[in-house]
Amino acid sequence: MDEQRKQLQDWISQSGNIVFFGGAGVSTESGIPDFRSVDGLYHQQYQYPPETILSHTFFEENPEEFFRFYRNKMLFPHAKPNAAHLKLAELEQAGKLRAVVTQNIDGLHQAAGSATVYELHGSVHRNYCMKCHQFYDLDFMMKGEGVPRCPVCGGTIKPDVVLYEESLDQETIEAAVLAISRADMLIIGGTSLAVYPAAGLIRYYRGKKLTLINKSPTPYDREADLVINAPIGEVLGAIQV
Repeated sequence: MDEQRKQLQDWISQSGNIVFFGGAGVSTESGIPDFRSVDGLYHQQYQYPPETILSHTFFEENPEEFFRFYRNKMLFPHAKPNAAHLKLAELEQAGKLRAVVTQNIDGLHQAAGSATVYELHGSVHRNYCMKCHQFYDLDFMMKGEGVPRCPVCGGTIKPDVVLYEESLDQETIEAAVLAISRADMLIIGGTSLAVYPAAGLIRYYRGKKLTLINKSPTPYDREADLVINAPIGEVLGAIQV
């Protein structure tokens, strides 16, 4: 493991155009459960499975139940950035990291200080009225009960997160693809690489420093140039910038 971490340090020191691609495992160290971990949403007892509740159809047909689940299980307003978030922000400020591509919706990369963040699945911090498009923040969503209504026009306020059955934002995908295709180093962390189409984006990387940092094996381990099976915060936190 020491040799692997030294290799990671050397590559980061040599690189000037790093892109980080991350998933739920990046935020578990901040106390936000991973959907597929033992303590995650997929193991919670609820009237419907999470995939059903977090679908566009369910949102439209059962908004009361959707928002009950959403507030209880998806919002973590007191979560703080961990060592991984902070180190990535530091690498960006040092001119080494060019972009963060994330599957997370918690906004912790921005809270840590990262400026260029492509949120493939949206953000809980952005919420819009479906009628008049008025913007509302996370605090507004946390305060209410039931279906959130726009004080301006009475319309339903929808979180700017990508639900099952919905497409990813095309501009965000294109920006992420461009960043990954230009990178001289791609670090993938805290993701099982099982969620598509997001996981497919790493196919656009053309370099020779594909690094996977994850506690468990992924389907792409054989294709990586470096694999470290350890918590992402522990590994990145030890990096010298």
